[in-house]
Amino acid sequence: MTASIQETFSSNIFETRESEVRSYSRGWPAIFTKAKGAWLTDRDGKQYLDFFAGAGALNYGHNNPVLKAALLDYIESDGITHGLDMSTVAKGEFLQTFQDKILEPRGLDYKVQFPGPTGTNAVESALKLARKVTGRTSIINFTNAFHGMTLGALSVTGNSMKRAGAGIPLVHATPMPFDNYFGGVMEDFSWFERVLDDSGSGLNRPAAVIVETVQGEGGVNIARPEWLQALAELCKRREILLIVDDVQMGCGRTGPFFSFEIAGIQPDIVTMSKSIGGYGMPMALTLFKPELDVWSPGEHNGTFRGNNPAFVTAKKAIEEYWSDDSFEKEVIAKGERIRDFFISLCSAHQGISTRGRGMVQGLVFEDADAAAKVCGLAYDRGLLAETSGPSDEVVKLLPPLTITNEELDQGLAILGQATAEVLNS
Repeated sequence: MTASIQETFSSNIFETRESEVRSYSRGWPAIFTKAKGAWLTDRDGKQYLDFFAGAGALNYGHNNPVLKAALLDYIESDGITHGLDMSTVAKGEFLQTFQDKILEPRGLDYKVQFPGPTGTNAVESALKLARKVTGRTSIINFTNAFHGMTLGALSVTGNSMKRAGAGIPLVHATPMPFDNYFGGVMEDFSWFERVLDDSGSGLNRPAAVIVETVQGEGGVNIARPEWLQALAELCKRREILLIVDDVQMGCGRTGPFFSFEIAGIQPDIVTMSKSIGGYGMPMALTLFKPELDVWSPGEHNGTFRGNNPAFVTAKKAIEEYWSDDSFEKEVIAKGERIRDFFISLCSAHQGISTRGRGMVQGLVFEDADAAAKVCGLAYDRGLLAETSGPSDEVVKLLPPLTITNEELDQGLAILGQATAEVLNS
């Protein structure tokens, strides 16, 4: 099989035919052919431990055998593949399972919208709904936020390079400082509350606040539970809708199924994608309180909002991993394992620190260039890890939640060696 793949395309087809916009393939130039669990294999047979997991879309690993069996059975039975928003057995079984095993045990009552295949689709629909419900246009976002690459999502994203790609002014959004943005020098909410109450501030009364509980692309910035609680209370007092973007941090990445559970809050709107499909297939959800369901039929739609094979694997993933709290406990334990290793690494070397929650952990370099060098060395030694943060100063780990402790230790050892080599050079 490998030989036939090599014979069907020229070795430089990616450089000559694919757009210059490609990014991951530049840092990881291998041509991959197979994947299983926490491992990727290139066409030369070299194996790589995956501490990237599809940017969080593969929480249950590559080709998870339980999910694959359910998918193959569905395809073999000629189940519906493309269904728009038609009612299908696959969708009904997913919704029932999501209600019974995710929402009801957590005391959450959300309507479910299928806005399209990706996280930015979920964010767009959330912003659009918030504006429709409130009749207001302004959205509050946070420093270093990332919410997607379409225009509405970009307007509430902080990264200047990504915003510049829009080519037009990104308006109707106002950034506020994320938790600890000022390093404890001043209270994080003092500016927000002041401008809300000051008739001379020039701030339009917002329709909603959109927030990540952990900013992954922004550099693994962690919002404290008490900060999230205060934000939720502030929104409630001012009749501002609270949107939690759980696209990357949901589905157990921080431990609980929803990343906001640690704060005990109930957002008005929640966006999900990436690992909600279970198997890495496109699927997104916008969840919102029933009283916010003011859509007219067809007012927001999308051709691929009915990816039925993803409903099948999403249902199976919930049944397999979220029928009790054992998986959540495993994720928390593995996250502590990573954190303990990083703390030890930081103690041994100057110029680095660590932060994270659950199985999203970051190694922060004072010299931003060092983070990319570490990831480059790690790749050479068979480990995939990416950088994040405004200056790409953070090595961000997003391994599959199903990774074994032995695989985790193997990857951490590679990362530790690469860090030592870069910092001691």
